[in-house]
Amino acid sequence: MRHPPRSVLLAVAGTVALVAAALTPVVTAQGAVPACTVEYSVTGQWDAGFQGAVKITNNASALSSWNLTFDFANGQKVTQGWSARWSQSGTTVTASNESWNGALGTGASVSAGFIASTAGVNAVPAAFKLNGTTCNTDTQPGPTPTPTPTAPPTTDPPGTGDGPPALHVQGNKLVDAAGGTRRLLGVNRSGGEFMCVQGRGIWDGPVDDAAVRAIADWGVGAVRIPLNEECWLGLSHIDAAYRGAAYVNAVKELVARVEAHGMTPIVELHWTYGQYTGNSAGCSDVHAGCQKPMPDMQYTPSFWTSVADTFKSDQAVVFDLFNEPYPDRATSTTAQAWQCWRDGGTCPGIGYEVAGMQDLVDAVRATGARNVVLAGGLAYSNDLSQWLTYRPSDPTGNLAAAYHVYNFNSCANASCWNSTLAPVAAQVPLVAGEIGENTCSHGFVDQVMKWFDDRGLSYLGWTWNAWDCSSGPSLITSYDGTPTAYGTGLRDHLRALEG
Repeated sequence: MRHPPRSVLLAVAGTVALVAAALTPVVTAQGAVPACTVEYSVTGQWDAGFQGAVKITNNASALSSWNLTFDFANGQKVTQGWSARWSQSGTTVTASNESWNGALGTGASVSAGFIASTAGVNAVPAAFKLNGTTCNTDTQPGPTPTPTPTAPPTTDPPGTGDGPPALHVQGNKLVDAAGGTRRLLGVNRSGGEFMCVQGRGIWDGPVDDAAVRAIADWGVGAVRIPLNEECWLGLSHIDAAYRGAAYVNAVKELVARVEAHGMTPIVELHWTYGQYTGNSAGCSDVHAGCQKPMPDMQYTPSFWTSVADTFKSDQAVVFDLFNEPYPDRATSTTAQAWQCWRDGGTCPGIGYEVAGMQDLVDAVRATGARNVVLAGGLAYSNDLSQWLTYRPSDPTGNLAAAYHVYNFNSCANASCWNSTLAPVAAQVPLVAGEIGENTCSHGFVDQVMKWFDDRGLSYLGWTWNAWDCSSGPSLITSYDGTPTAYGTGLRDHLRALEG
C-alpha cells in the first residue's frame, strides 16, 4: 500500500561459505573450571563480511545482568546483532543482555549473534571478559556445575499470554503442530518501512505493551510488520540511531510483544534498494525510500538471510517476501513480468538486477529456516492469475500465496476472485496480507471478509496507524484502539469471529 505524505554493506557474492572457528571451554586436569567460558564461532563468511556467534556460560555465582567484551584484531566492525545489545568502540566489542535474558544462573548459558564487516583477515578474538572477569582461564576452582537450560530464544521472551503456534503448510491450509487449521486474521502495523529511512525514528507511534495489547483487544490473531532492508542491514546513509542493531533489536522486541499477546507476527519486506523511474515509479531515489517494482539482488537476499537466521528457531513467525511487486508496469508482456517475478535477473524496464521470488525463497531456506513464506503476485499483489504457473520451488513445502485488495484495484469483485483466487486457494494457503478501502467506511472490506470467510482464508486490514483515513485506509484514530468508521467494521467482525 502507498503511504500518506511524510552505501554498500553485506553485498554477498554467491553462496555464503560456512566456516567454523570456536574457542573450546577450558577445564584443567585438576578439575577446576573457569569462572566463565565463551565459545566463539564464525557461522557464515563472504567477501566483505561475516556472521558470528558467541555462547556464554557462567560457572560462578548467579548474575542478574551480563556484559561481554572482546577485541577484534583485524579492523572488523559489528553492523548488527541479536539476542544482545551490541556496540563497538574502536576495536572493542560489547554485548550486553536484553531485558528478557539478563538472568544467568550458575552453570547457565546464553547465546547471541552478530554480523560484521571485514577487510579479509578475520582472526578469532584472543580474550573475552564477562562483567570484567576474563573467561576461558582457570580462575574458578571446584567441580564443574550441572548446566541449566539455556536462555529463551530471541523471539520468545517471557510474555503475558499464550504464544502463537508454530505453523506449517498442509495442502492448502496453514496448520499448527497438532494439524489444526489456523487462519491469519488481523492488521498491519506500518512504520518500520519508512520512519527509519526518513530519519524520524523506527516506528510510527507507540509499540509498547499497552499499544500491542490494544491491537489484541480487537480479536486480532496476526500482525503484519513492514520492514526496510537498508535499515535492517545498517547501511551508512541511515541515521545511526535507526539502523543495524538498533533497528533489528526494535523489530525483535515488537515480534516478541506480538507473540506475548498470542498473535502471529508476519515480518514483511516493504521498501528496497534500486533506482526505478519508469511507469508507476513511487520515487526516483536509488535508496529504499518507496515501493519498487521488484526486490534487488544487491541487498534483498542478504536481508532475508539475516531475517531468517534471526527467526528460524521460531516457526510461529511468518515471512512475507516482498510487499507489492509490479514488474508488469515496467515490462511489455505479461509473460516477461511473471518470469521477472519468479527468476529475477535483468528484467525489461527495470534498471537494477532483480532478485526473483525464487532467489528469496532460496536465501531463506539456505539458513535452515522452515518458516511459512508468503509470495505476493503482480499488480501490487492484486494479480494471482498465473501464480500457480510461476510459483517458486520450496523444498520445505511451506510456501503460501499473498494477495492484496482495495476497492480501487482491478481484481476487486467476487467474479475476479472466483476466477483467479479460488484456483490458487484450492492448492496452497492464500493470505490477503492487505485489505482496505479509501472511503473511510467498511462496505467493501465487508464483502472481502465474507468471501474469504466462506472459504476459510486469511486476511489483514491496512493499517493500524492513526492517520487521517481520507489520505488512505486507517483503522484507528488513536493507538488505544479507538477505531475509525472503517476500522469499526474490521474490529467488530474479528471480535464476532473470536466469540
